[in-house]
Amino acid sequence: MLPAFMSGAGPTSDERRVMNGSLAVAVLLLVAKVTAAILTGSAAIYSDAAESVTHVLAVAFAAWALRFSHKPSDETHHFGHDKVAYFSAALEGAMISAAAVLIVYQAFTQYLSGSPVEAIETGLWLTAGAAVVNTVLGVSLVRVGKKRHSSLLEANGEHVLADVWTSVGVLAALFLVKWTGHGWWDPLFAALAAAKLLWTGVRLMKKSFAGLMDEADPDVEARLRELLRSECTSRGLSYHNLRHRHSGRTHWVELHLVFPDLESVRQAHEIATEIEARIAAMLEPDGRVITHLEPRSAEHHEEDWEVR
Repeated sequence: MLPAFMSGAGPTSDERRVMNGSLAVAVLLLVAKVTAAILTGSAAIYSDAAESVTHVLAVAFAAWALRFSHKPSDETHHFGHDKVAYFSAALEGAMISAAAVLIVYQAFTQYLSGSPVEAIETGLWLTAGAAVVNTVLGVSLVRVGKKRHSSLLEANGEHVLADVWTSVGVLAALFLVKWTGHGWWDPLFAALAAAKLLWTGVRLMKKSFAGLMDEADPDVEARLRELLRSECTSRGLSYHNLRHRHSGRTHWVELHLVFPDLESVRQAHEIATEIEARIAAMLEPDGRVITHLEPRSAEHHEEDWEVR
């Protein structure tokens, strides 16, 4: 059985390391990209810098949200605070989308004005360096996020990797401008980068909305039902009313276990505890399971959401 209020441990060392690194790198790269944008006057580099502004703000919020999500349960938040991860991911998605709109406006303005691109070599070196750093950081964030089942770190990692694609577009634009002498490559690639950013932003917001609405993961459900089918068959039991949701880093599972009428409460409790432990182990690192015990003579199947 779960305690009334659960204690909460803080973020792990690798979670803190990659998040602190993400914030530090975001600030440093913002300075580098703004410098490159001023020196070159490139719309593509401006798009990269504009995305970095939103990234710094989003990472700052994510760093706070990471600590807040590990705050233990209390009298007003019985299920903890880890759902803040979805708010953080939604904010990142919204800010990426806003940056994409701003970039399109800037690219269109530069296309109409025909402003030349200057100091191309400087822009190439600064942008290439930023792309390499962000690739390493983004992969690390996604890896740790998947390992720790942290939607917050995964969203931050996807944001960083989206920035890499923007930088790749900038490099392509600058190479083409230098090679062909035609400045219109610059706003064109800025618009393409904006489209990629908008796709990433909308996807993050959609994923966050699914989490806030407790959308069930079909892969997790299939694994749960396979485990329950095996456990119940071997013990002569049945189950129904299976429900599960992911709240950021914790996976919650509820179900009814149906026992023979003559099974003692003690025996039923011991069996249920064993099944709960196996489900929780499958949902590591933080699975929480609640079971309701029923005698077979009182079993009910009237719940509509069980008919699927």
